[in-house]
Amino acid sequence: MSIRAEHLSKWYGQVIGVNDLTFEIGPGVTGFLGPNGAGKTTLLRLMTGQLKASQGQVTLAEERVWNNPGLMRGVGYCPEADAFWGYLTGREFVTGLLRIHGFDAAEAAARAGAALEVMDMVEAGGKKIAGYSKGMRQRIKVAQAIAHDPDVLFLDEPLNGMDPLGRRSAIDLVKRLGEEGRTVVVSSHILHEVEEMTDTIVLINHGRLLAEGNIYEIRRLIDTHPLQVTIRCDNVNVLTALLMEYEDVLSVNFDRARNQLTAETNRPDEFHARLPALLLENGITIRSLFSPDENLEAVFGYLVR
Repeated sequence: MSIRAEHLSKWYGQVIGVNDLTFEIGPGVTGFLGPNGAGKTTLLRLMTGQLKASQGQVTLAEERVWNNPGLMRGVGYCPEADAFWGYLTGREFVTGLLRIHGFDAAEAAARAGAALEVMDMVEAGGKKIAGYSKGMRQRIKVAQAIAHDPDVLFLDEPLNGMDPLGRRSAIDLVKRLGEEGRTVVVSSHILHEVEEMTDTIVLINHGRLLAEGNIYEIRRLIDTHPLQVTIRCDNVNVLTALLMEYEDVLSVNFDRARNQLTAETNRPDEFHARLPALLLENGITIRSLFSPDENLEAVFGYLVR
């Protein structure tokens, strides 16, 4: 199910929360990324019909989301801010929301139990939410978001406060839902965690769209910052000399003690295409190859600067 924002803006008096955003999201997992205050939460509230746009619109399956409660029945939402009735147990909380959603008592109880099991909250589900840790509150919020089996899921900073095991479980859940063909949007400022879930990103800063699409395609478009490639191999001095013969290789620094070099290239596709033959022709055995600045954090840093 596709989601589309068209010239979407939201302002509060003189303060602009979201500024003229246009993009489209399809099935799978998409990461909404940006620093705190970038406009991610405002954007998610617009996309879930909680806020009315000052300008533009959001459509889900070609239907406008604003003032469309029937459409929202197929949407799950995990907000960043907590909003609980602390006197309820986790199970009562999830069951109650399912009842409000329209499920009868038996199905609501069954769905709540299944969602608690997915989030490893079966035992904690019998305890009052007022006594929950931050990580437990996060998990119960995700549980209520998935309990009605939505086709579209919005998760606003879902990993915030979770312990390492909880984070790993949540990451695996998000990836699994995306692989099932659901449309999952995850908002976060923790770049490396989103990078574990998806390569498809929307980068936002100060309410503006910086970039969208595949992280590696975006990196290749940033031609003002040459790509760094680190190679660990034998005969590192020989490979250094060979690489320096090509115009697209701007510099090579090597560390003989570690049998490692780092090359900078302004044409990464050409660099990677020639490398296998170059190694074979010269009898060089490669141990590892990676790009220290082809990750999400580096790309976001380049775009913000």
